[in-house]
Amino acid sequence: MRFAALRAPWYKGYLAGGSLMMGADHVEHAITYFVMWELFHSPVLAGFAVISHWLPQLLFAIPFGALADRFDCRRLIQLGAACFMLASIGWAVLIATGTLEQWHCVVLLLLHGLAGTFWGPADQLMLYDIVGPEDLPSGVRLMATGLQLGMLAGPAVGAALLFTVGPAWGMAVNVLLYVPFVVYLFLVPYDGHGRGGGTREPLRLRHVAAVLREVPRFPSILAVMVLQVLVGLLVGQAILPLLPDFGNALGLDESGFAYGMLLVAMATGAVAGGIGLEAIGRVRVSPRLAISASAVFAAAVLVFALSRSLALSLAALVLAGMANLVSSSTSQSVVQLTAPADRRGRFIGAYAMAANGSRVGSGVIVGALGAWLGLTSALATVAGALLVLALALLAVVTAARRRMRAASAELGPNERDTISEA
Repeated sequence: MRFAALRAPWYKGYLAGGSLMMGADHVEHAITYFVMWELFHSPVLAGFAVISHWLPQLLFAIPFGALADRFDCRRLIQLGAACFMLASIGWAVLIATGTLEQWHCVVLLLLHGLAGTFWGPADQLMLYDIVGPEDLPSGVRLMATGLQLGMLAGPAVGAALLFTVGPAWGMAVNVLLYVPFVVYLFLVPYDGHGRGGGTREPLRLRHVAAVLREVPRFPSILAVMVLQVLVGLLVGQAILPLLPDFGNALGLDESGFAYGMLLVAMATGAVAGGIGLEAIGRVRVSPRLAISASAVFAAAVLVFALSRSLALSLAALVLAGMANLVSSSTSQSVVQLTAPADRRGRFIGAYAMAANGSRVGSGVIVGALGAWLGLTSALATVAGALLVLALALLAVVTAARRRMRAASAELGPNERDTISEA
């Protein structure tokens, strides 16, 4: 069934609201990063802006996932939106009064990062509840595509606000972009637990930490978590900050048009990939699909790093965006469909910690290699390493799957049902 998740009641509005929320997130990035650089010219603060976006995922994704297991996910998402709005209001007031200092930036960036971490697990549980397990891969892909659309539109809207009404009023207007989703969540009849199939456990600290010990019992989840750690640690979001240097290597014109094309190429590819998969119809999710897509992503980044042609570079980035969306949305679906129903939020949090928290390290690795080898060689090195490791992981998962099939063939029907496919 093509675009299967769109058949679910309430999903279209939820998709639109989530996409708008991501757009507002990136409007804030576009305005605040510009203001911080204009006021302070601090590379350290610019680097912290990236770290603050991912570090909360590393530290708090599992606890926030445990909260999503226990409480109404609509209210948790609304609390996350409230934190986003509070951060935007803080920026607006401090910029308008001319009192913004670097320590204010640190606090507001951390608040923004915590809001995104708070939102994630509850959002995924809501998707499961709204569309159900059969159409979940479609729901995850469409939401990921919508978020990419928000990432495409957000910076453009932010730039328009910045150079028309100014940064302070721009941030004030941005607060309003969160309101429709907040209101919509008061109307949605799902709370993220309608398909839980069990009693919610009391929230205890030992249960939060125990999920990491449980993960090896679920080979499919372990495989996609290892995969996303490799992607996040080696490449992550390191491409975007390096685009100006690659633009110089490509000899781009000074109008900024060609650089802008590079800037949006990956997001454009992700949107095209998400819509393309949905147009094909139901695609069976598996760790092998996620790993294969990551191998394609690594190969595309490697081509981009070595390219000296604008056309080839754009094509490589578009392909990288497509492959990355397939990999991440498939991995997320594997976790949701495989995790125990009463602890699904915690497993989603563990996955977020692995996939997003590991991105803190990619900037360090690429930066260190860039200082030693040069940025082009550094990106080519990490992309090549990711390609090799993804292919090795694919071989391991394929071999394990064959062994499990062979073992399953020797068991009776009841015993066979207990084996989870890797």
